[in-house]
Amino acid sequence: MRGRSLLVAVVGFAFLLSGGAVLAQGVPVNVHGVYTAWGLSQNKFFLGKKEGKDDYWVQMLRFRLAVGNENLQAITRFDMAQGWWGVDNMERRKTPGSASALFDMKDTNYLLHVDQAYVAFKIPDTKVAFRVGRQSYRLGNKLVLDCNLDGAQMDVGFSKGKLTLGWAKMFEGVDGLSDKSKVSPDWRGNTDARDADVVFASLDQKLADKHRINLFGLYYKDRGTSDGTSYLLDGLDYFMARFSPNISSLAAVGAAGNFKFGKLSLDAEVDILTGEDDVPNSMDNNPKQKYDVNNGDISGMNLYLKPTLAVNDKLSLGAVIGRGTGDDDWTGGKGNVNRLRTVGFFYVTEIWEDSIMPDEEGITPQGLGAPNTRGYREFENTTLLQLNATLKPTPKLSIFASASLIKATQPIHAWQADGNKVTILGASSTDIGKEVDFKIDYKIYKNLIWTLRGGYLAVGDAACYLINGTNKWKENPTELKMTLTYKF
Repeated sequence: MRGRSLLVAVVGFAFLLSGGAVLAQGVPVNVHGVYTAWGLSQNKFFLGKKEGKDDYWVQMLRFRLAVGNENLQAITRFDMAQGWWGVDNMERRKTPGSASALFDMKDTNYLLHVDQAYVAFKIPDTKVAFRVGRQSYRLGNKLVLDCNLDGAQMDVGFSKGKLTLGWAKMFEGVDGLSDKSKVSPDWRGNTDARDADVVFASLDQKLADKHRINLFGLYYKDRGTSDGTSYLLDGLDYFMARFSPNISSLAAVGAAGNFKFGKLSLDAEVDILTGEDDVPNSMDNNPKQKYDVNNGDISGMNLYLKPTLAVNDKLSLGAVIGRGTGDDDWTGGKGNVNRLRTVGFFYVTEIWEDSIMPDEEGITPQGLGAPNTRGYREFENTTLLQLNATLKPTPKLSIFASASLIKATQPIHAWQADGNKVTILGASSTDIGKEVDFKIDYKIYKNLIWTLRGGYLAVGDAACYLINGTNKWKENPTELKMTLTYKF
């Protein structure tokens, strides 16, 4: 029955496209999308503890469909045919606990996955617009918030800018609709049914012809922590970095900007975060090295600078300076937090921090920030200095190369696990490693791009301690990726 329903949906969608850009009622239809196929070769991602040799191909076809005009639109974005080449997708559906829980079990199963579905409309004779439904929530450079959520956003336009106010229901308590603090255990064993919500404000302002600034703030509250769990991070079906705090409440303010001074451009952001962790964890009950043990206070900050100098129309030189706070004591004191929730589309390096989360947006874990290896993401406890260059010898060809020095902001300690008990050892290090990366883009057609990219990480002791707890295994990971992308 499910396969028949999917067939009907696909046939109906094909009929819609075949009808051109207008429905029978005269309502405009705007269709965009992307097809991507990735071929990956990943080696030594567990630094030698496991063989760590993975060569595979994956693909995804994504559509964005907008029905209506500039004043009123229904918008959806969905993915089809996600999966690994050579894998029986229907059989994989029957295998519990594999394939990243079938993309968080959001009815994905490689066939059809709806990422966004919302209505967008303007209030007549005003500069006020609303978006209601499942949509993208992003702030700044996607360091603090970047994910699809259910809720509402309001834009108020004015001269050279706009103010956006938003709210999202991040978690509806337990597996039910109750908002009581004491209910029968759901399938996860949770008994506090109160919800988790986030509200935010974002001011985007053009300062001059070549400058733009974005000021934002958010507040998040998870009211359902009395059962000893929180949505972030207990409600996620994937692992964060080891020894991460629960987030009971979080306030964040940030400023991001894009500036241009002649041939020099600069992207920048600074974030300050503070909150609480109301869940009492301990090192004696810490399965999978999951929790940071703290005194209930969590805080952190991010700093990001990306200058780029256009030497001429074919060569540009750039740098990335990033610094995020960390926690040097996983057994007490204050905890560290650098984000509310992101899906990993902020890019700096190929191997160390790069991570596309399979349950949200992408197909496969990309770098050591993935849920299996559990390295840091973005600038979590990371201080990074990168120098890079981009060469465009022809309009169709672009060549990028970078070299990065990566340190831990606070020392990362060695550890060992005995069942659910974790013991922190005396050895520590701030040396994550040195990484070199490259990326080659060639435009076969205007909208068809072939890409070859990869990286090599000379791993340091700090990365070894975070991923494996010891520097006994210290082999250098490499990645090579070939991509074909068609945008339409």
